[in-house]
Amino acid sequence: MNPQAKLIFITSLLLGTTITISSNHWVMAWTGLEINTLAILPLISKSHHPRAIEAATKYFLVQATASTLVLFSSMTNAWYTGQWDITQLTHPASSLILTAAISMKLGLVPFHFWFPEVLQGSPLITGLLLSTAMKFPPITLLYMTSLSLNPTLLTTLAVLSVAMGGWIGLNQTQVRKIMAFSSISHLGWMAIILIYYPKLTLLNFYLYAMMTAAVFLTLNSMKVLNLSTLMTAWTKAPALSTILLLTLLSLAGLPPLTGFLPKWLIIQELTKQDMAPAAIIISLLSLLGLFFYLRLAYCATITLPPHTTNHMKQWRTNKPVSPSIAILTTLSIMLLPTSPMLTTII
Repeated sequence: MNPQAKLIFITSLLLGTTITISSNHWVMAWTGLEINTLAILPLISKSHHPRAIEAATKYFLVQATASTLVLFSSMTNAWYTGQWDITQLTHPASSLILTAAISMKLGLVPFHFWFPEVLQGSPLITGLLLSTAMKFPPITLLYMTSLSLNPTLLTTLAVLSVAMGGWIGLNQTQVRKIMAFSSISHLGWMAIILIYYPKLTLLNFYLYAMMTAAVFLTLNSMKVLNLSTLMTAWTKAPALSTILLLTLLSLAGLPPLTGFLPKWLIIQELTKQDMAPAAIIISLLSLLGLFFYLRLAYCATITLPPHTTNHMKQWRTNKPVSPSIAILTTLSIMLLPTSPMLTTII
């Protein structure tokens, strides 16, 4: 892709995100979401492969539907209350429609069907943007309207997302699809705590974005797209394979890594809110996700490639690990001791 065109699209993404997260008026928030959608489409379809074009088409249709619902929800609220302010979403029908719209934008169950397909058709770096940067504006809208949302509905969507994200991810062999179901599962953890402790949702999102960025950048450096390639990648880049192991275990939420911190705080807060059954269910369901993270980690570092005569060994590269990967990995595995400081901040 032309560097100037890429610069325009990345700048548009930043502009759209900034407009949405800094707006008080529904129409401005909707405008930002639309700019974001239009800016990411060329990045998804830049390879001109039929799969990429299909992914871009699916993404456009789903995001256009969700944006229409956001506008419909805000207009209904303005019709009944005379308020266009994002924080004044008081009409129950409007809050239900908005929950459906934002769930569709994020990929929460039962509106998750598009996300794995779109991620599978996108390059790894675009997949990283779809999993992190594109989720930020909808999450800020949920954060601003958290007082008006229905707790039962959000808890149901959250538990279903963790269940489906873990369950469907078990059977996947494509790395991008596994990361998509991982994203759906993590969004469930964010949604369940949103009403009771909105700042914890944002903390969870920041940590998730950091760990996912480390995983995607590592996979991009190793040029890995499926499990069979991952199994033979250890001879090529042993340092990156070790980094991938640690960041995947952190994404799974194993102590003493960073990924354990948001899960621990969320379970603690749910217990304080007399939602111990929901905390137990969501914790047990996250074991499904743990299985496929462990499978990825196993393929990356423990399996030996098959020694057949036609098997080609990959040459070990002396290319140093990128500084961004090194910094993100360090943060992804070593932030747990800072949890007292983080809890005082939020």
